[in-house]
Amino acid sequence: MKQFFLIFIFGVFSMLPSSAQQTLIKGSVKLAVSFEPISEVTVTIEETQQTTLTNEQGEFEFSSNVPLGEQVLKISKDGYTTKRYPIVVNEGQTVNITDMTIEIDIVESADLFTISLSDDELNDDTSGLDNISGLLQSSQDVFQRTAAFEFSSSFFRVRGLNSENGSVLINGIEMNKLYDGRPQWSDWGGLNDVIRNQELTTGLQPSSYNFGGILGTTNINVRASQYREGGRITYSSSNRSYTNRLMGSYSSGLLDGGWAFSFMVSRRWGKEGYQDATLYDSNSFFASVEKKLGEKHSLNFTSIYTPNRRGKSSPNTQEVYDLKDIKYNEYWGWLNGDKKNSRIKEIEEPIIMLNHYWDITGKTMLNTNVAYQFGKIGNSRLDFAGGGNPSPAYYQKLPSYFLGDPDGPNYDGAYQAQQNFINDGQIDWERIFDANITNNINGDYAAYALYEDRNDDKQLTINSILSSEINDNILFNASVNYKKLDSENFGEILDLFGSTTGYLNVDSFDNFQYDYRNPDQVLTKGDKYRYNYKLYADVISGYAQAQFKYNFIDFYLAGSITNSKYQREGIFQNEANIEFDDQGNIVIDNSYGKGEELTFSGFGAKAGATFKITGKHLVDINTGYLTQAPTLRNTYTNSRSNHDYVGVSNGESISEVSRITEEKITSADVSYIFRSPIVKAKLTGYYTKIEDANETSFYYADGVTGFENDGVQVTNEFISEVLQGIDKRHIGVELGIEAQVTPTIKLKGVASVGQYTYDNNPNLYLSADKQTVSYGQANLKDYKIAGGPQRAYSAGFEYRDPDYWWFGATVNYFSNTYVDVSPLTRTRNFYLDADGLPFNDYDPEIAKELLKQEEFKDYFTVNLIGGKSWKINDYYIGLFASVNNLMDEVYKTGGFEQGRNANYRELRDDANNPERVFGSKYWYARGATYFVNLNFRF
Repeated sequence: MKQFFLIFIFGVFSMLPSSAQQTLIKGSVKLAVSFEPISEVTVTIEETQQTTLTNEQGEFEFSSNVPLGEQVLKISKDGYTTKRYPIVVNEGQTVNITDMTIEIDIVESADLFTISLSDDELNDDTSGLDNISGLLQSSQDVFQRTAAFEFSSSFFRVRGLNSENGSVLINGIEMNKLYDGRPQWSDWGGLNDVIRNQELTTGLQPSSYNFGGILGTTNINVRASQYREGGRITYSSSNRSYTNRLMGSYSSGLLDGGWAFSFMVSRRWGKEGYQDATLYDSNSFFASVEKKLGEKHSLNFTSIYTPNRRGKSSPNTQEVYDLKDIKYNEYWGWLNGDKKNSRIKEIEEPIIMLNHYWDITGKTMLNTNVAYQFGKIGNSRLDFAGGGNPSPAYYQKLPSYFLGDPDGPNYDGAYQAQQNFINDGQIDWERIFDANITNNINGDYAAYALYEDRNDDKQLTINSILSSEINDNILFNASVNYKKLDSENFGEILDLFGSTTGYLNVDSFDNFQYDYRNPDQVLTKGDKYRYNYKLYADVISGYAQAQFKYNFIDFYLAGSITNSKYQREGIFQNEANIEFDDQGNIVIDNSYGKGEELTFSGFGAKAGATFKITGKHLVDINTGYLTQAPTLRNTYTNSRSNHDYVGVSNGESISEVSRITEEKITSADVSYIFRSPIVKAKLTGYYTKIEDANETSFYYADGVTGFENDGVQVTNEFISEVLQGIDKRHIGVELGIEAQVTPTIKLKGVASVGQYTYDNNPNLYLSADKQTVSYGQANLKDYKIAGGPQRAYSAGFEYRDPDYWWFGATVNYFSNTYVDVSPLTRTRNFYLDADGLPFNDYDPEIAKELLKQEEFKDYFTVNLIGGKSWKINDYYIGLFASVNNLMDEVYKTGGFEQGRNANYRELRDDANNPERVFGSKYWYARGATYFVNLNFRF
């Protein structure tokens, strides 16, 4: 109340008659709680962007070009929270606002950047953990902070959108992958200390660097001259992803001669995270060097190298979780006394960039950048061309398989399977070695092999970004961007488990050659296996934006245009995609060489305005419409085997649906914002419509019958499932409020209430090595889009003591989380028999129940944080600790229906079994976990 009273008094006094002839704004800034003065705090008059710094006594002053009327002072400093103070300025008078307070930023001190959500949990198709888009950020918005640090463990997605809808940049260079549109956070993981300098926009709000996505833009500034001088050493311990972390960084600041340096190294490691056998092994290196060339030019060179390996964990059916626990992972087994995981993800993608900064006139800046990223991403897995499925959780090894025997429950078999799984239930590596060695003796090829799905990318990015302050009211931004990607994709043999006879590069099921140009090729370690192809992409884009700032309204207009070209080149010649004439000559080859070049055009337009009703009350409106090329992932239906792309097979349309086209996105949001020294609140309503989207996924299917291509059946195949022309609707409300009720206590509350649904019935077809089959419409309209809870609530408090220790607690509540439905079971394949007629025993009421989307139970979580900091001479020591899910709540965060039983009879019979054989697979959240962080800053 003290700050509010002071502001009110000064506002009243500023309107009284005065004999002063000069208009002034002056005041002071002190540390909350202790009221010690703070120097070098940046004080900004928001409407004019005029800035000044506080002196050693924490005092500041504006004495020229002071704007009149209602204004907002913003005070900020690295390591402290940013605050805003509304004031009223009258001509010829002085506004003296003393004792404004600023607080130590708990996010900065706590090093929360990778606590609640580690980078290993992003962008992994097999883990289902691609979630909050770019929310690993120290945003000052309470809603964004809570979504990142409280909701992330539940895999909450802001507005129900994936990470490809937001842009992540480093020094103005976009880092989103062309393959899937998502940022690969592991490429700069472990570099917390040097990626703290971030410029953030949310939603459609204007960015100074690019047009952005509908979730906003995050630019990570790694210019060497922008880091404060000094260093930091940090050690962390956790039981989440890694168990240990050690980091060290140092920045020189700007030295005589115009040089600046910043370096960082870190290591994160652990034999096992929360899930069984999830090893973590990561090293990170960073260097940034800047040289100022006179007053107007500066060059900055940056290199980032973060090689990392981690063991994956499996999604499981409820039967498996009930027999084991939520830590169970089917991907590992004991070998020579150690846990050996068969699914290892390895990422090694160095980044180098050169940035040129040109201060053309003092009000006009040109930033030109060149970046090159190269390296590999690998995902290992077991292959068993000559043996049985080695998975310990394979359905034929579980009790449900015996209980669901068509001839009646086999209780003896079920009991034996249960005991085997409970007592072991892991990969039998010794059996795999024995099988291969036995084949050696018999002169046969290896039955088992460990291989890696690899993609080796080389990407060049060039852009130039112009920013010009035309006058005090108008800011203009524009950029031109070019990206060129060369991506080689292949399988590679990693281990033959004792075999000396090699592994055959042939499809063991159909006996097709994976590479017809090298028939019956025998492979050894390091050879390429199954598939080998390249993807090329050339993308050129540009955008322009104008921002207008006035006393009572700010508004902006922005537009963009993009041209994208994609092409596939087959290195292997897949025999399943070759057609021969009667003499055995190849007449159609849909696999080898270069396929058709695909071209997409995109454009975007957005506009928005902020109405400043008073200094405390604002209304913000943003609207946008954009079209964009589909990602490479969602363009090609089965790029491992052939040139086919969505809607086209062998160069011909496969259905009445037109060929692949650009996605269309319409989005709008309206916010009411209240800000005062005590209370900050923001209420937002939003609407997003996505049209003509495509989605490609891969899985193993039983019971799938085709109705085109002369009634050819597609059964027992590893297939790609393509949904074309998807429409989605995302609507909801977001609320964030925080109140500094006393100098030591802050309360906060956040709510997100959304509804994310399919808005049409898209077309579906399946593609295997040999053919593509259309299934017409998938009846998905009004089904919920899976991807974390659609409703989330949080309430908590923070206490800061004058002796520099703090404590906080948060209670979170989640609801409306849904399983990801199988589109195939919602097509005509579900109710039609192999003869094309409906099942004669089809019951609509039973079918309705079978197709009902599963909703998970609501749940609560409680999180605690606390810390203490010490200043010893010019050194700082910080200790932070957090506990997530204090009550050890067990809950599902996501899951998907299996597509193996794709018709009415099989799904009905499976549902009637004592335990479902092909029930949905789920991910469970971690139980109670901790994180402890100790740092020394100098």
